[in-house]
Amino acid sequence: MKNKRYVLSFMILGTLTLFFLALNLCAGSVRIPLGEVLNILGGREADGTFTDIIMEIRFPRALAAAVLGGALALSGYLLQTFFQNPIAGPFILGISSGAKLVVALVMVCSLGRAVHVSSMVMIAAAFVGAMISMGFVLLMSRMMDRMSMLIVSGVMIGYICSAVTDFIVTFADDSNIVNLHNWSKGSFSGISWENVILLSAVTFLSFLMVFFMSKPISAYQMGEAYARNMGVNIPLFRSLLVVLSSVLSACVTAFAGPVSFVGIAVPHLVKSLFRTTKPILMIPGCFLGGAVFCLLCDLLARILFAPTELSISTVTAVFGAPIVIFIMIRRKKGKAE
Repeated sequence: MKNKRYVLSFMILGTLTLFFLALNLCAGSVRIPLGEVLNILGGREADGTFTDIIMEIRFPRALAAAVLGGALALSGYLLQTFFQNPIAGPFILGISSGAKLVVALVMVCSLGRAVHVSSMVMIAAAFVGAMISMGFVLLMSRMMDRMSMLIVSGVMIGYICSAVTDFIVTFADDSNIVNLHNWSKGSFSGISWENVILLSAVTFLSFLMVFFMSKPISAYQMGEAYARNMGVNIPLFRSLLVVLSSVLSACVTAFAGPVSFVGIAVPHLVKSLFRTTKPILMIPGCFLGGAVFCLLCDLLARILFAPTELSISTVTAVFGAPIVIFIMIRRKKGKAE
């Protein structure tokens, strides 16, 4: 019975991913019939304008939204495992904001000197920022016994990094800084095929490493003492969780800017769908769930007030914040009982 539920859940997530991917290709300020989209993707004869819109703008953007959404959800799952807290996530803990700050500094310096910065450098800069923020969070975790205070500390770190980033963006003297401003609010627009290839490679390698850690993660969820008795090298395991969650979060921030609430909300939605916490199911489930969530939110960001486009974080917050509130209320009731 459980196996049937797992198969059905994966089928639902897979179907929704393909459905929203198709909608992202068809819908927008210019509506393109599904038949035309299929002709374009199949390499058959199609309208030249439609071909340019699909292949140069919408398709790479949709793929990036799917892959980065999965990366962000997986990063949130790893952080929730590490801190053993259901509302831990890269945005809440300030990790995304730290990555955003360092990337903004690199972008401003490069724009000011007319230097082209490669995508790999952007990922590296975001990773440095994510690790710095994570370092502060880990330091706070050793100083504070209450996990709620750790979350508050993470939020404060995020606000500080965001304030400094906004200051840099506001006073940066460059005509191209409007692109940096849009990026700092969170957006999947402007992503090229070169970006898609790189972010997919980084995310796929990280996903594989996380998936191969399924058994240690399962043991760790039973408690550190149990995991140690099962032969898990706790210091190495915790270090890998930090590094992998930071790489996934950094990859998202480098290309799309900060995206809120996906890392918190999606793991809980997937857990409710599968009704299990088994990492071997949760890891691919979270990735697919993140893809579905971000494809839906990016679609709404583009079409709700077209041709004006909302930031992706505006839409993800509308859906994600109520889920976080529900989690906190349910957790409070559980403790009261």
